[in-house]
Amino acid sequence: MSIRFTTKARRGVAVVTLAAGLALGVAGCGGGGDDDKKPEASASASKGGGSDPSAQERQAKEPLAELKGPDGLLLQLTSAERDSGGFVTVNGSMKNDGGKTINVPAQLGGNETEIIRNGRSLGGATLVDSKGKKRYYVLRDTDGRPLTTTSFPALKSGEMLPVFMQFPAPPTSTTEVTFQLPMFPTATIKISG
Repeated sequence: MSIRFTTKARRGVAVVTLAAGLALGVAGCGGGGDDDKKPEASASASKGGGSDPSAQERQAKEPLAELKGPDGLLLQLTSAERDSGGFVTVNGSMKNDGGKTINVPAQLGGNETEIIRNGRSLGGATLVDSKGKKRYYVLRDTDGRPLTTTSFPALKSGEMLPVFMQFPAPPTSTTEVTFQLPMFPTATIKISG
């Protein structure tokens, strides 16, 4: 079964998701969120003799997936986190692993007119839930802009750029999805949270 949204319905979902994300972001500005997690790791490090943090740090730095694309582009996906707002945010980095300066291909934005109109992006990315037999597309805001990294500069050799993509969240029972992006191989990634 496949879910297809009309443009109006998709925009409504994007508005609700964006509003929930902004509310969560504002709520997290008071010193909660990630700052609370870091001291816990430090506290456990002092109790555990120091060997656990280095293992945790290594695990945190290992990407969920590393995908090689055209012209030496390397996409590393570092996290896929489920948010209480009903979406999944995939974070990572795009690196020029080649020997010359390159432009991020426009094809990564996919082929939807609405997304293409908003410039270069990772709007062509999808998550596929094989068990639920559903495909999830990058969310858009009310103006049709994809909720993903946009406006890529030319990447010099060795240069890295942080990237993100937001999708509607699959059911909580779904913990693994297939990540797809035009011009890159597919990869199975785990959703946390």
